[in-house]
Amino acid sequence: MSQPDTSNLGVAPAVLVEIYRQMSRIRAVDKAIQAGLSGGKFFFSYWPMTGQESIPATISQLISARDYMVTTYRGVHDQVAKGVALEGLFAEMLGREGGVNKGKGGSPHISDPTSGSMLTTAIVGAGAPIANGLALAAQARGEDRVTIVNFGDGATSIGAVHEAMNLAGVWKLPVIFLCQNNLIGEYTPIPGYTASKDFASRAAGYGFKGVKLDANDVAGFHAGMKAVIDEVRAGHGPVFVEAVTFRLGPHAGVGDSKEVTADVLKAAKAAWPVPRTRALLLEAGVLTEAELAAIDEAARVEVDAAIEAALASPVTPQAETLLDVYADPDTPPRRGHHPRRAEEAQPAGETKAMLMLEAIVSAQDLALEADPGVFLLGEDIGDPPGGVFATSRGLQTKHGEARVRPTPIAETAIIGAGIGAALVGMRPVAEIMFNDFAGVCLDQIFNHAAKQRYMSGAATHVPMTVRMMVGGGIGGFGAQHSQSLEAWLTHTPGLKVTFPSTAFDAKGLLLSCIFDEDPCVQLESIKLLRGVRGEVPLGDYRIPLGVAKVRREGTDISFITYGWQVQECLAAAEELAKDGVSAEVVDLRTLVPLDYARVLDSVKKTRRALVVHAATEFGGFGGELASTISEQLFSTLKAPVGRLGADFAPIAYSREIEMSQIPSANSIVARAREVLAYKA
Repeated sequence: MSQPDTSNLGVAPAVLVEIYRQMSRIRAVDKAIQAGLSGGKFFFSYWPMTGQESIPATISQLISARDYMVTTYRGVHDQVAKGVALEGLFAEMLGREGGVNKGKGGSPHISDPTSGSMLTTAIVGAGAPIANGLALAAQARGEDRVTIVNFGDGATSIGAVHEAMNLAGVWKLPVIFLCQNNLIGEYTPIPGYTASKDFASRAAGYGFKGVKLDANDVAGFHAGMKAVIDEVRAGHGPVFVEAVTFRLGPHAGVGDSKEVTADVLKAAKAAWPVPRTRALLLEAGVLTEAELAAIDEAARVEVDAAIEAALASPVTPQAETLLDVYADPDTPPRRGHHPRRAEEAQPAGETKAMLMLEAIVSAQDLALEADPGVFLLGEDIGDPPGGVFATSRGLQTKHGEARVRPTPIAETAIIGAGIGAALVGMRPVAEIMFNDFAGVCLDQIFNHAAKQRYMSGAATHVPMTVRMMVGGGIGGFGAQHSQSLEAWLTHTPGLKVTFPSTAFDAKGLLLSCIFDEDPCVQLESIKLLRGVRGEVPLGDYRIPLGVAKVRREGTDISFITYGWQVQECLAAAEELAKDGVSAEVVDLRTLVPLDYARVLDSVKKTRRALVVHAATEFGGFGGELASTISEQLFSTLKAPVGRLGADFAPIAYSREIEMSQIPSANSIVARAREVLAYKA
């Protein structure tokens, strides 16, 4: 019997068979989901990838579970081909306990490190900066892993992708930016959102290669992707791949695309690689119809069994609500829950008088020495200048450029790279020069770093630290460099937030943050960086997160405050003491987790409270404190809890306005006297 002629296949027959096997599995998953949704068997949000099956199916033959992948909400086909177990995948879509992420993330947020599927994002383009961090970790560890980040053509318009490409080019990261160009950005065909003739050519602007491949030509796509993956794995830097395909279905839901004409859809179905590859295997004599049918049947059986097992798994219960928000389930604040955490031990050893900025340098130095997974990244942090505020001065000289990494001016890229590296066990410390600039990278902080542990059911987490400087109270920085935006951060489940007032605390809190298992943000007042000096131990010590400190004992009123307002409250207490008023000053130090136990202890004693912060009073963090104190101690209080924050206006450039709109010792004294004068 003559052997089939496979010389014109362009790919080894055995490889083509395995590519088809994966396409068949993906197709079976897609058909089962659409049938189940249409028939009412189950319900969940679904963004079909019909027509794009060949991309991950082909790549599956060129990578392994060691290689990292990031994908999007439309990436069910990517998950299947990467090796995510189908039972766990379906259970996750259904919100069941047996889901790969305990039913907490759903299909838009799959995270399965065992298969290398590290993160799935429902935010368009947001995975690209995070993929850089995964690639950076592999590069730093000398591993030959490749990171592939999948996104659609619509994502090429978003800034996160461009920031990520620029950073990858600068650092020559082993990452592939894989644009699955299905010709429609959600509901808008390409000509409706860009004048670009293609997307691959954009890579040249960032200093690396871009290639355009026809993903419907499986053999050609395999050859092209093999060359790209080999090049990136060999350490030659990033590559952008534009994989041209077609989305046969709608943006969301079931059925055919409604965004194209019937003729266009008909032509696209004729080019669809699933039936084309099946026909090619048959025509070339590689497989018989019976053998192909067996592959398809095996896929159907596997999928049907996975769905039935997923449906049998219990719905993820309400009892899981506060689990996986943080590593410690005791951390999430809730009404009536006020854990008392142990105070820090008094550190031993030699001390030195340090400015706060010097204490911050010392903390980072010790962390870099203690753990090879710690690294710093941020704008201008290298030597010179060692950071715009000198908070990393000398560290690049001592620890090297791989550990202290200056970045482009690209906050989204900075935070994303930190997230990706943290996902695989590194401990990045990212500097955002001003708290105001958090607005540039809020998506990465709020939607990814903060939520990843929860969305993944603790399969992955983000042990990273973000340092942000707060510019108020100095004068001359103006409205976009002076805000105290801690309320944004404390309102986000999953983040921990510290705000030190002394050099001692700045070092001890920062070390605790760096070695914490959750994402932490440390806010550092520029006014205090050179404005406070204190004795600081030279060695490593930790201030536990969630432990407040009484800075001054008192009996008549409690000032509850943090950051640079601690000094203002202490000065106010001194002034009040001249009139015989004894004010207690409680420095929160950590805003999340919050030490309500010690706050309530203080107010129980004084029976009056004034919450003070530099942030805008309206909608500020003080409202949370005042409300809880009032609820818990209503019958104890001699007066309503007072608040004092900044006026509801942008921080003015005029020094006279700024100094009057933010609380000062004088305004604190005046507000305290109002509270003290209250008569029921």
